[in-house]
This record gives sequence, structure tokens and C-alpha cells, in this order.
Amino acid sequence: MFRNVLWKTLGFVGYTIQYGCIAHCAFEYIGEVVVCSGPSMEPTIVNHDVVFSERMSRHLCKIQKGDIVIAKCPFDPHMNICKRVIGLEGDKVCTSDPSDLFKAHTYVPKGHVWLEGDNLRNSNDSRNYGPIPYALIRGRVCLKLWPPHSVGTLNGSPTRRIIKTQSDSDSD
Repeated sequence: MFRNVLWKTLGFVGYTIQYGCIAHCAFEYIGEVVVCSGPSMEPTIVNHDVVFSERMSRHLCKIQKGDIVIAKCPFDPHMNICKRVIGLEGDKVCTSDPSDLFKAHTYVPKGHVWLEGDNLRNSNDSRNYGPIPYALIRGRVCLKLWPPHSVGTLNGSPTRRIIKTQSDSDSD
């Protein structure tokens, strides 16, 4: 009787560990569901929207300008941020606010990305803390899952910002 209970308990623990490992690998290498908060990505993503963030693009170094990403906050490793990639390494990006009369520019260093929220007037982003290391990117947001009336893929920036790279400016 005791052996039977022991074997069933060990079997249950074994399956729990196996499924836990599978779940960990799925969340680490495939993707995760994220609840977004804050106004920085409005109108694309609003407070309490639920999105799916896939991880394969990050692992394969396939993050592109215009992608929305989930990244670790450069100041608080316990917090994630949701922003749009404006510049990749080597790109020339505008560091000024949209209302500034004189525009300042900088280049994104190697191994970094420039992130900004779609709601430029209400976003704490790379304009405040500079470029962030590529390693802080957790995944690329590819689907909006909630609310039901806006389920679907996430595409271009509603602000229609022109993203100018060094190669673009060389051809001018």
C-alpha cells in the first residue's frame, strides 16, 4: 500500500518536472503572453492590452526597425518595457522631442537599439536613457490578443516617423 502511494507520488512529481521543463522552454524560446500597462505605446497598444511576444526573432537576431519589442528596463531589471525599435546599430536617430526647434542626432552604437514609444509626448524611452543593449530585448510583439475587437497582427507605426539610417543619408 505504502509503495503504491510512493510510486504514484514519484510518478506525479516526475511528470510535473517534465511539464515544467517543457513550459520553461516554451516561454524562454518560443514566446509569452504579456499584459501591457502605461500610455507610451498609444494608440497602437493601450493600457491593459494583452499581446503575444515571440522570442525566435531575438534569438535569430531578426529584430528590425519598426518592430515593437518587450525589453528589460535599463534601470529596473524587474520591470519590462514595450517600445518600438526606431534605430539599429549604426543608424542615425533624432534624440530631440518632436516640438524642439533644433534637432539633435546621434548614432546607435554597436550591439544596441534605439527604442521609442508611439506616444512621443508621454513616453520614457531612449530619448531619456539612451540606446539599450540588444541583450535586454526579451521578444518581438507580433499579435494583439485582447481586447477582442482589436485582435490581430501589429504593423506600422501610427506616427509615421521617418527612420533614417547612415546608409540612407549617404545616398542623399
